[in-house]
Amino acid sequence: MTYLHTALARSAQPPGPDIPAGHQVTPWPGKPHPVPPNLDRLLRLSLGGNRLRPAASAGALHPVNAHLLLGPDNRLPPGRYAYDPVRHRLLARGTVSADAPPGAVAVLTVTARRTLSHYGHRAWPLLLLDTGHAAAALALAGAPQWCPDADITLLAAAAGLPPGWRGAEPEHPLAAVRLTPGPADVLDRWAAYAPGAPPLATSLTPPPVLREMWHVLSSLPGTTTWRPAAAPALPDTTLSSRRSARPPFPGVPARTLLEQVLATARRAAPVPWHLLTARHPGAAARPAAPAAPADLAARAAGQSLLQHVGALLVAHGCPDDAPSAQVRQAHVLAGHAVGLAQAVAAHLGLASRPIGSWQHGPCGPPHIIHALALGVRTQHTEGTDRP
Repeated sequence: MTYLHTALARSAQPPGPDIPAGHQVTPWPGKPHPVPPNLDRLLRLSLGGNRLRPAASAGALHPVNAHLLLGPDNRLPPGRYAYDPVRHRLLARGTVSADAPPGAVAVLTVTARRTLSHYGHRAWPLLLLDTGHAAAALALAGAPQWCPDADITLLAAAAGLPPGWRGAEPEHPLAAVRLTPGPADVLDRWAAYAPGAPPLATSLTPPPVLREMWHVLSSLPGTTTWRPAAAPALPDTTLSSRRSARPPFPGVPARTLLEQVLATARRAAPVPWHLLTARHPGAAARPAAPAAPADLAARAAGQSLLQHVGALLVAHGCPDDAPSAQVRQAHVLAGHAVGLAQAVAAHLGLASRPIGSWQHGPCGPPHIIHALALGVRTQHTEGTDRP
């Protein structure tokens, strides 16, 4: 099933008509609480906002949700809380005993309908990439560790997600992020608590492609491996103001700057990376010449904007028939790496824009996972979240 979805997402078949995206924030019924002071800055600089948020998202649809598991040292009763990024508040999802694990952990889930509403069968890798971007945003804001590959059954139990959902739009967990230090077995200890109440029911009918996506997201194996966040230390002004730039930005940045962006991505994700630069205007492509960003436009869901950027950082690998655990890990890690690389690009004064939704094609690196378009910033480049 995962093989079929990976191959279909990379095919040239266009998505079907749009469907309703549903709620921007899952309607959990719990009592709202202000974000504790020790987490206020971290969440504001990573996940908070409306459609314009620090973490990039395909189509600014933001399918990633954060469930906070708060121990007794966070100025709120120990328990599970859903983060409302639009209103920057927490919704209580059930208190637990005072012997709950200390510290704060975020379990990142996805509401697949939001992304699938526009991207259809191409949503599968985009959900994984967006999860990586959200984890990168938390890391840049100060989260010390993250786990991109825990078993989803464990993640769901730790977050207290309701079994069955009883008519509500489901969320599927994909990653965990330590917001503060805590014990090594934190997920196992939270999983021992009973699940909380489900969100409010929805009247939206899931089309077959969404039901298939739910099935894939419900069957991802994994092992709990906590990794250092590996985020560069950047000023708050960079974290709060970074945005995906609007092309054109055709100028090729200085090689020293591009190498810093490339090094950031390589440190964060052990997948193959290529750095492609635009050809000089009027230059003809030589048979043995490396691919340029414009050569890959047709493979990026026809995004012609690649004809007007100075450079392209490309992550590739992960064939269609890779095991589901490899597909998940490669895409989440690539999203995390591009999220960190984009922040570094912003700090260096470069224009940048993550590029997802890659299809098969005859030229360029095979099986492209993710990419970051780069260029020289101009007065026309200020834009919004990536398409």
